[in-house]
Amino acid sequence: MKTNTRIAPAILIAMVLAIGILPARAQDYPSRPITVIVPFPPGGASDVVARIVTNQMSKTLGQSFIIENVGGAGGTVGGARVAAAAPDGYTLLAAAMGSHVAAPVLTPNVKYDPVVDFVPIGITAHSPAVVIARKDFPAANLKEFIAVLRQQGGAVRQAHGGIGASSHMACLLFTAEIGAKPTLVAYRGSGPALNDLVGGHVDFLCEQSVSVAESALAGSVKAYAVSAAERLTTLPDVPTAREAGVNYQMSVWAGLFAPKGVPSEVVARLADALDKALDEPAVRERLAQLGGSIPAKAERNPAAFDRFVRSEIARWAPILAAAKVEK
Repeated sequence: MKTNTRIAPAILIAMVLAIGILPARAQDYPSRPITVIVPFPPGGASDVVARIVTNQMSKTLGQSFIIENVGGAGGTVGGARVAAAAPDGYTLLAAAMGSHVAAPVLTPNVKYDPVVDFVPIGITAHSPAVVIARKDFPAANLKEFIAVLRQQGGAVRQAHGGIGASSHMACLLFTAEIGAKPTLVAYRGSGPALNDLVGGHVDFLCEQSVSVAESALAGSVKAYAVSAAERLTTLPDVPTAREAGVNYQMSVWAGLFAPKGVPSEVVARLADALDKALDEPAVRERLAQLGGSIPAKAERNPAAFDRFVRSEIARWAPILAAAKVEK
């Protein structure tokens, strides 16, 4: 009994100390560099946006952000890695519609649940899609381009960054709307897909403006239409699809997530740093130059982002399920 009496206070003291240490650790966060997993190869929209935003976040938090590209399986390889990471706030996921909305429906044996296994930090950017083709594609405008796709069908090669990637989803809507069935050529990300398009090895691609605007402006590819309601400031000569009578409108989003179990204090610090980064004029200007847009203030907090992701999953699930059955 004496032994138990002596041990009990020691255990109690240890518990009190442990309770006192937890908030201190959250307050000290981050005390080392933060790794951000981009679940696609370098050069794609998710990669570009993540680098722009986290570079500014590092200034607020006083720690560097290390971007690590882990591509494969429509973004699910990188997503699974973050879902299994320690919930300490030092491993984050720069996700997008592809890895969080489409891939779980279209990719077999996904090792995470996009709602259950992650904690939303905040949305980083919206970006309309741009329908682009190799620079020598034999069509002068969108109407001619659509006519070629309808006439030649499987002879036209459509690149995409993997099943479930944003480039796959963007073209899925576009080709369904115009009634065309091109041959799909999959890559491990939109970066490699764009490189092959520039090289003339494939015929067209539908991808976020933030990753293809510069190529279009340089004349490396031919841009036919944007999926926005209005023309983009950065691509003023590229018409909207609606101008050509095509009902093709969508916006691709990207955001930051942490593994489930990350302390709420850490999530709050990251969300605050992201919010400040998106208010920074240099960040806003850079994203605007690429055709991206900053989400409204009320859309950026974790709770609002969580509701948005859930609504996107509900919106896209039947469309993607139908595409999966057809495939």
